[in-house]
Amino acid sequence: MDWVQNIEAAGNRIAGHVRRTPVGLLDLPGLAHPIEVKWEQMQHTGSFKARGAFNTLLNGPVPRAGLVAASGGNHGAAVAHAARSLGHDARIYVPEIAGPTKISLIRDLGADLVVVPGAYAEAAERAAEWQKATGAAQIHAYDAPDTVAGQGTCLREWEDQGLQADTVLIAVGGGGLIGGAIGWLAGRRKVVAVEPANAPTLNTALAKGAPAPVEVSGVAANALGAKQIGQICFDLAQAQGIESVLVKDRDITAAQHWLWKSARQLVEPAGAAALAALMSGAYTPAPDERVAVLVCGGNIAPDPLA
Repeated sequence: MDWVQNIEAAGNRIAGHVRRTPVGLLDLPGLAHPIEVKWEQMQHTGSFKARGAFNTLLNGPVPRAGLVAASGGNHGAAVAHAARSLGHDARIYVPEIAGPTKISLIRDLGADLVVVPGAYAEAAERAAEWQKATGAAQIHAYDAPDTVAGQGTCLREWEDQGLQADTVLIAVGGGGLIGGAIGWLAGRRKVVAVEPANAPTLNTALAKGAPAPVEVSGVAANALGAKQIGQICFDLAQAQGIESVLVKDRDITAAQHWLWKSARQLVEPAGAAALAALMSGAYTPAPDERVAVLVCGGNIAPDPLA
């Protein structure tokens, strides 16, 4: 598959439906250069997920039965937003661990919301059952070409905004965002995958040579809680020899606090995970290496302004 061509097409397709999110610089003690940051938590519904949702809906017909999606929260909100914007019905299945902030956001966006016991995998099972019973179009959260191409527009946009970094650190859940980034960059920059130690889906797959189920838990589980990495992401990451690092929950929380105190940016744990790799030393740049961090989500729970 020509990922660069597909992501270029996706960027043109979703223009006007998604925000061009801002970029900036942060000084982190101990680094020779400021960190380049893209504030993708400022995207519609608070995460990059709107990109993949709009690309999927705009790139094919939607059946009369509407849409169905399973989500840890952010994908469901994005599908609900895109569906409402384009005039489609949507049913969203989320696990209880999505938390009240994300559940309320999806409900407020007008979707038919179903909260199920368990984690993302249980929500995915229920969504598959609904799709089979009704013929609704299922919008996969991460392991579908249109989703991955849509998420790849984030890096396309960032380069258009003047990205200079040698290395980009990106948090990993199911792999849609980093898969799109790898597909777009095509080896032109180093990509480092960052995962919670309590949800090492890509790290485990790379070690074993194939996607494999893992147990997931921890502070970022409602966004980085896929139990198995997507095949698309795995194939791209393996082909390009992507480096994978793990961060502890306490380091993610410390990065969240630092972003608030130093940059007045309120982000969810998943959004702070990539920065946590730098702050904790899980990833140590070379002395002159220029590094960028993608801040990917801002649906913090509990919402301090609710």
